[in-house]
Amino acid sequence: MGQGMSIQKCDFLIPENNKNHHTEEISTERLIVRRGQAFTITVSFSAPIHNYLQQMKRTFLIVQTGPHSSRADEIQTEFPISSLGDQKQWSAAVEEQDPNFWTLCLNTPANAPIGQYTLLLRASKSPQFLGNFTLLFNPWCRDDEVFLANEAQRQEYILNQDGIIYQGAENAILAQPWDFSQFEEDMVDICFILLALGEHLQREKDPAQRKSPVHVCRAVAAMLNCNEFRILIECEPGQRYNGTPPSKWLGSSPILQQWIASKFQPVRYGRCWVFAAVLCSVLRCLGIPTRVVTGFTWAHNTKSSLSVDEYYDEDGALLTQDKSARVWTFHVWNECWMARTDLLPEYSGWQALDATCQEKSKGPSFCGPAPVHAIKEGDIQVDYDVCYFFAAINAKCHVWIHKADDTLKPAFGGTKYTGNNISTKSVGSERCEDITQNYKYPEGSLQEKKVLDKAYRNMKELQTTSSTQFISIPTALEEPVNIFIHLQSSSSLQLGQDITLSIEVFNHSGREKATHLVVGIQALHYNGVPIAQLWKEEFPFNLQSDSVSNLQVSVPYTWFGKELGENHLLRLTAVLRDEDSSCMYLAQEEISICDCPLTIEFPENMVQYEPSTAKISLQNPLMEPLEQCVIAVAGQGLIHRQRNYRLGSVQAKSTQELQIPFTPTRAGSRRLTARLTCLQLQNLKSYRSTNIAAA
Repeated sequence: MGQGMSIQKCDFLIPENNKNHHTEEISTERLIVRRGQAFTITVSFSAPIHNYLQQMKRTFLIVQTGPHSSRADEIQTEFPISSLGDQKQWSAAVEEQDPNFWTLCLNTPANAPIGQYTLLLRASKSPQFLGNFTLLFNPWCRDDEVFLANEAQRQEYILNQDGIIYQGAENAILAQPWDFSQFEEDMVDICFILLALGEHLQREKDPAQRKSPVHVCRAVAAMLNCNEFRILIECEPGQRYNGTPPSKWLGSSPILQQWIASKFQPVRYGRCWVFAAVLCSVLRCLGIPTRVVTGFTWAHNTKSSLSVDEYYDEDGALLTQDKSARVWTFHVWNECWMARTDLLPEYSGWQALDATCQEKSKGPSFCGPAPVHAIKEGDIQVDYDVCYFFAAINAKCHVWIHKADDTLKPAFGGTKYTGNNISTKSVGSERCEDITQNYKYPEGSLQEKKVLDKAYRNMKELQTTSSTQFISIPTALEEPVNIFIHLQSSSSLQLGQDITLSIEVFNHSGREKATHLVVGIQALHYNGVPIAQLWKEEFPFNLQSDSVSNLQVSVPYTWFGKELGENHLLRLTAVLRDEDSSCMYLAQEEISICDCPLTIEFPENMVQYEPSTAKISLQNPLMEPLEQCVIAVAGQGLIHRQRNYRLGSVQAKSTQELQIPFTPTRAGSRRLTARLTCLQLQNLKSYRSTNIAAA
């Protein structure tokens, strides 16, 4: 009987199946399908099969995830071939048949564990090998937990490889390009290796768990920078690099390829935006709709406290007294779309997932997936880690002045709120979309007050049942209301532009006051760690009774431009001391250098596989030469691997052009990214998209 079913050839019809399953960008040489959706194969026999119905009843297909199907950590399922398939479970139906071949339609359950499977045919005691295939999550399938109804969103959050990650400050948002490259060669294999290691380290041994997107998200997030096999090492701001600085990376593929090539040695270095970008690449590759989200003014490592402190000296220089908990200028995390079958229905939808380590009671760990709806509603008891996200975007920051005599005084007017702007790339365009309303009610609204009150109540309950330490907001300080200070500047600076500061001081005390004002500029890392005090100036200030005093200060670029740091962030401060009462008042503003001196131009009417040339222009806006200029260029489908061009010096106020020859290998919308590094400036990026006509 087995000899009668001897297989000559099995054709997985890869081009047709992969196109139907939206995986043709991953591969055209191996079968990659999505669960809950049928695919077709043909089986050719070396000898004619005459008793078709009789043979079919004795023939079974076997799918298994490894060579040792008896092992507990591997999956094996056997199912018959019939004339009618069952779309809800593993099944196979004969669509066409003649004595020499069968065309089979295979169905996979919408909740099947994702993985790399072997397909076998058994018509006798020894099964015959048909081939290997990969099974992914399916956001096109209504019964899959990751189903996403909107096609434009599926195109963006699964298939789009050109990302934008937002950095800068809340009033000066900087768009940074990122190549997710989730469909590059070997990426799907790397993702499953990563998933398997994450499961091992989480001590998850049941392969059936892979049917759950929650399980997969947690296993992958654990691998980013929170364990011994972590993909990336996080670097302390300001440390000397013996690897790649985080701002130099242009995409995920080089990081993952390096991790694999080094046999799982952590790649140096990453920060929050790198962790989020790599996590986005992996989850999109596995079929989970994922996006990268940036929150400006984020309270990190608060251990779920709704209060965080900042310390300044009397000159307005930010101090780092609290090494762990501080307000970050921006923080980057992920959102993944899924049904939360482990929770109430209202918690389905976008889930916040943060691969950057937070300090928890059991040690450093990632956070999430946390339902965004639960974060907004203050349901901090909901899994996973809603309390951490809630605290990070709702904490109040109290500011203190550390005086020369080692005492602390409150800085009136310095209190600031976190989570003021949460943004992501919009669907189908390069526009920045503000999604703050998904996470919080409007500041000061009645709904916000109700949510905060509910969160405080939940915190008190959790304090008695959890080892997590919760601290509610302390009683507000009694602020004198007779003096106000206001600091204003352009939030976004061009390269080489001077800073103009405007300070207004309002005296409502009813009498004249003698005060002392210190205005300063400090370079800042993205995570609130100061780099250096770049400039300060002191002004004695006599305030007339019930009046407004104005001061305009201009600070030349040459005084602060040489120590901007890799995120190009500056914090402006104004500290006012009332000489009579010794009360301290503080105003602050963050600004960012948002201008890149690179421009990219493409010729018109470019065609796939036809040589072309792009032009990159570097315009030096400074009054000094840019020294040791290197331009890195990358573009998936346009250029194979990153190229580096050394330009040497570019003279002051001059322009240098660079011709980039390339041959497009893929049609459709493609993006070229250029990054400038020189002695004066670090990692300024520019990008331009173009359309390539199919050959």
